[in-house]
Amino acid sequence: MKPIPGTPPASVGELSRVTDRITFLYLEHAIVHRDGNAITVRDDRGVVHVPAATIASVMLGPGTTISHQAMMLLADSGAATVWIGEQGVRYYGHGRPLARTSRLLEAQAALVTNQSGRLRVARQMYAMRFPGEDTSGLTMQQLRGREGARVRRLYREHADEYGVEWKSRDYRPDDFSASDELNQALSAATSCLYGVVHAVVVALGCSPALGFVHTGHDRSFVFDVADLYKMEIAVPVAFGVVAKGSEDIGADTRRAMRDAMYTAQLMSRCTTDVHRLLGSGGELDSDFTCDVIELWDTRARVAGGQNYSDEEPPW
Repeated sequence: MKPIPGTPPASVGELSRVTDRITFLYLEHAIVHRDGNAITVRDDRGVVHVPAATIASVMLGPGTTISHQAMMLLADSGAATVWIGEQGVRYYGHGRPLARTSRLLEAQAALVTNQSGRLRVARQMYAMRFPGEDTSGLTMQQLRGREGARVRRLYREHADEYGVEWKSRDYRPDDFSASDELNQALSAATSCLYGVVHAVVVALGCSPALGFVHTGHDRSFVFDVADLYKMEIAVPVAFGVVAKGSEDIGADTRRAMRDAMYTAQLMSRCTTDVHRLLGSGGELDSDFTCDVIELWDTRARVAGGQNYSDEEPPW
């Protein structure tokens, strides 16, 4: 048999953990290709080489063309590739996760399909947003009410702090420029946050769709996790960009979000929080680098790749 052509992919254990990677790389109006273990980005300003294994998420905006070789490298490196729309306000799809184990996904599915487990995780999420408050006995309706009051208060406080007029959230997914500058900045900031959180969620092998607070959407769990940091990171960034009198809201907001997420150590926090919420105590799975297929049994898992028949074949 002829050997498979091309450079063999790195083993999962050789790759950088998602906590150690750059949050995201946003590209638009560029051609993405591969040169060795780096992706190359070419536009009218020249060519830049980026080591693929150092990136958590590559966000491909309008006008990007990516080669098959570049996608192979990003997939082998465990970098989540996310296709997004103009100004980053639409999500179209993503690539292969870094994890090769289904442990967290199975825990997520078990919790979200059990009412008491789902409520426990939802309360835990709200408790992370309400430091110092006891959420253990609250219903979902009471939790939503507290969150709504908190969000209104924080928007007013940021408006006073930055000297920016705040009316209401006006999200226009079909027309980014139709909203006022603050709402444009909020849309761009939350899009960056969603992209990075999505990259962490899929890198860990979890389902973006199985949410605990949000439901019915293919990114419900992404919205759940992103809400843990939205008021801390995305909203202040948006108000700050508008307060400085930006001439390019989308680009300036993305750069500000890049710096804010790095300062807040978002990748590490997000990874730890997902593990904590799904029952592993915040510790990275010891099986995270496993690439082993097992078979399900009613009592325990058994090793795959074996013949379990006691009978001799008839031939």
